[in-house]
Amino acid sequence: MTTNQGGVIADDENSLKIGERGPVLLEDFALIEKLNHFNHERIPERVVHARGAAAHGFFELTDSLAEFSKAKILGDVGVKTPLFTRFSTVGGNMGSADTARDVRGFAVKFYTQEGNWDLVGNNIPVFFIHDAIKFPDLIHAAKQEPDRGFPQAQTAHDTFWDWASLSPESTHMLMWIMSDRAIPRSFRMMEGFGVHSFRLVNEAGQSTYVKFHWRPKLGMQSVVWDEALKISGGDPDFHRRDLWNAIDTGSFPEWELAVQLFDEDFATSFDFDVLDATKLIPEEVIPLRVIGRMVLDRNPDNYFAETEQVAFCTTHVVPGIDFTNDPLLQGRNQSYLDTQIKRLGGPNFAQLPINAPRCPVRNFQRDGHMQMGAPKGRVSYSPSSLDTTTERQDPMLGFKSFPAKEAGDKLRTRSSTFADHFSQARLFFFSQTETEQNHIISAFIFELSKVQTEAVRLRLLGRLANVDEAIAKRVANGLGYEGPIEKAPTQVPVRTDLKPSPMLSIHAKAKPTLKGRLIGCLVADGTDPKVVVAIEKAATKIGAQLKVIAPKVAGAKGSDGGLIHADFQLAGGPSVLFDTVVLALSVEGAAMLAEESAAVAFVHDAFAHLKVIGHSVGAKTLMDKAGVKPDSGVVALDAHSGTAFLHEAEKGRVWAREPTVRTVF
Repeated sequence: MTTNQGGVIADDENSLKIGERGPVLLEDFALIEKLNHFNHERIPERVVHARGAAAHGFFELTDSLAEFSKAKILGDVGVKTPLFTRFSTVGGNMGSADTARDVRGFAVKFYTQEGNWDLVGNNIPVFFIHDAIKFPDLIHAAKQEPDRGFPQAQTAHDTFWDWASLSPESTHMLMWIMSDRAIPRSFRMMEGFGVHSFRLVNEAGQSTYVKFHWRPKLGMQSVVWDEALKISGGDPDFHRRDLWNAIDTGSFPEWELAVQLFDEDFATSFDFDVLDATKLIPEEVIPLRVIGRMVLDRNPDNYFAETEQVAFCTTHVVPGIDFTNDPLLQGRNQSYLDTQIKRLGGPNFAQLPINAPRCPVRNFQRDGHMQMGAPKGRVSYSPSSLDTTTERQDPMLGFKSFPAKEAGDKLRTRSSTFADHFSQARLFFFSQTETEQNHIISAFIFELSKVQTEAVRLRLLGRLANVDEAIAKRVANGLGYEGPIEKAPTQVPVRTDLKPSPMLSIHAKAKPTLKGRLIGCLVADGTDPKVVVAIEKAATKIGAQLKVIAPKVAGAKGSDGGLIHADFQLAGGPSVLFDTVVLALSVEGAAMLAEESAAVAFVHDAFAHLKVIGHSVGAKTLMDKAGVKPDSGVVALDAHSGTAFLHEAEKGRVWAREPTVRTVF
């Protein structure tokens, strides 16, 4: 392996650092060349995070961190800071579907009075790799295979799992990406994380470590895998449409911003290295401190000008927020700027309205491609004496890096403190409910069943055996492999004493609610309109929306002879688009729909996807045809009321039904 200049590369796994845990050196020409080439592989679409949706909003601080940071945005309680937030899938191209199994980008640009601060994170708190030098390899492996151009927006193919099976550090992230976190119901219903450990620096120059968390006020929710696949066909823009519609109707999405704060003593004594991006700090160890809220209240005016041209960089920080020696973060600091220059045509991308700070910008940077200003004056350099009014540096107000002491040899190596690749993967799995664990197992089986190379499948089973032998055996059983599973070698013993963290589970912290959710109401000729009106009123009262689906888009003729207006035509409104469904049908209407495959599929899928189904007495014929069997989630409608149905639907999916509708390995 060589550089593009033909120089042989001695180590393609680790960046050049000062000491094992020190900062990455700018002189690492192999790292710079590799990342630069990777950043310039596509135009104009983003190489990663190509498919996204975004919105304007504001951040309001509710709890001051002035004790820890001199950043005004973290110190001035009550101030509303404008922002722009972009959500995205990572692996798929711009034209891929929203509901692919993937990590989701969660990037926030704060337009603070001290300049822009970009908190560029994901909906998963850890990542696949330790060191940015491996990022091109990760994405090359996950993207469509270069000789055939497919599959895209999915990791269920040989190259990704070949890479993953040879990269033990990815094991923890694999657990997350195979979990329900990777198939969210909505951008509005997923958490966000800054991933890395950052520093806060106060007025006295003291440093405190910080991890950033976003928590959705609507709670977390995911879809089930078969549903995700069908949503991709029913509405590939499902997440983008959902975000747009919520804001458009005044149901503004909101998140709490919370932090985990810790000092050097904790960083030194914690079981895992806080500079390791493949690890997290459980909330039970350091509880979250809620410090503010983000509200998204305005859709973009133009997708290209705003959502597509917005440029996030991890180096966009303000005084009081600083970096650590996390090697993945250090590589991102170089890579993002280079990417934006390539994508947006030159160094003046910050002049685009969506990227422009809302505070004064004064410097001597001139000319360049797409220069949109006309800087005045003779002086374009510093220091100068010809014009006393020109810009000057400000040692008091300007950004100062924390003076961390660094010492050590220049090394291209991996810190031994990063060597435990399996303990937190085990922690995550056993922090899930039994249902969520089953989903992880099923996801591994699905993904590996698409891998054609047996050696890759067996090697990955060996990695899973290090997490827990029972996990590996369950996946092997689902694949039909009955032979012995050979554990992969490990650098350090796997910890089996870590206490489960229920806060890592979606189900364990879920609260009953239908707020922000959609109810699909299937009607036909003969439906009693009073039933539809009653359910709609009750749904609106608890913050849900009712959408009517009918055989014809104009609607259906009610039992009173009037027209019940429809929001969806049956073929274009499958049940996968709704959180729960109502079958408000007469005997005659149900009999007619029982001969319509789209109607049978509507009901069958709702039952198979574990949704609560409210039904009129007359709907029995259609339910029988769709294979619906009575359980707690099949609720008869009260006379002209849906109270019991809505109460049951607020509890979420009927997980107890799952073993009756699909195989659990």
